[in-house]
Amino acid sequence: MTEDSPIPVFDGHNDVLLRLWKAGGADAARRLIAGEDVGHIDLPRAAKGGLAGGLCAIYVPSERVLNEAGNWPTPPQSEAIEITLGMAGLLGRIERQSQGGLKICRSAADIRAAMDVGAFAAVMHIEGVEAFGPDLDLLYLMHSAGLRSLGPVWSRPNIFAFGVPFRIPHSPDIGPGLTDAGRDLIRACNELKVMVDLSHMNEAGFWDIAKLSTAPLVASHSNAHAICPHSRNLTDRQLDAIRDTGGLVGINFGVAFLDPEGKRDLDMPLSGLVRHIDYIVNRIGIEHVALGSDFDGTTIPAAIRGADDLPLLVQAIRDGGYSADDLARITHANWLRVLETTWGA
Repeated sequence: MTEDSPIPVFDGHNDVLLRLWKAGGADAARRLIAGEDVGHIDLPRAAKGGLAGGLCAIYVPSERVLNEAGNWPTPPQSEAIEITLGMAGLLGRIERQSQGGLKICRSAADIRAAMDVGAFAAVMHIEGVEAFGPDLDLLYLMHSAGLRSLGPVWSRPNIFAFGVPFRIPHSPDIGPGLTDAGRDLIRACNELKVMVDLSHMNEAGFWDIAKLSTAPLVASHSNAHAICPHSRNLTDRQLDAIRDTGGLVGINFGVAFLDPEGKRDLDMPLSGLVRHIDYIVNRIGIEHVALGSDFDGTTIPAAIRGADDLPLLVQAIRDGGYSADDLARITHANWLRVLETTWGA
């Protein structure tokens, strides 16, 4: 990193694979590599803004129609398998065609090596494991292909747990916790050293995982419930549990999870995002706060058009009174520490 280059950001969550998959076309990998004026992330904009890498989510979309229980419908396993493998294959194709511009990382050492040479450090992540059966065979297959992080649920129920619905104002205490299959999943993730992501978990599931898991507790893209009382955000008690395990929270850029009333205010100043950083730093310490943008997966403040505008956010954090060491922790070092603890060297 030169004096004039942006501070590197390792980001806890993006949905660029979903955006590319939905757009379709045989040239999806090329568009990400060459750049396009669509969405939030491509490799040229990432390089310009200092986005050094992050957790690239594989997510099977729901129909945008709530069912009778007021939840998003859960896709059938056959559909989930097809889409999950398709997005995983797309990530592999991007790595191959990028000629070193993107690397699928399986360890913290891989991430550091990619960052050192200016390659995008991509971690394969699954958000909602509807493709998995109770035998967990696909977990082991995906791990062999590079999977290193997963969230058991998106905000809908599956055979493993009950995802928290989107409600405001509301606590995350909605629905039951892990099923027996869910407990088996967490044990297998600990065995394989796959990070378990608590974003989209309801409160019962959160505490079930907290009791069972041997790894740091991580919510890759969630905010402070005390500021924005959205069911997707973390209560003070949950924040304390994350601190006590040496885990972290990745701050979500989504305006609906930042605004105290859940308004989709595109004109929200970046100080609204920094306010959540401040709260969590003051509650559990700066070593437990990072970034989890949700790029290409949510509505973010207009002040950040995409990855190329990350220096504006870094400056807003700096203006909030954070030192150079603080910025390094928030932007990348905390993620590297937790991933290394979870995965091993």
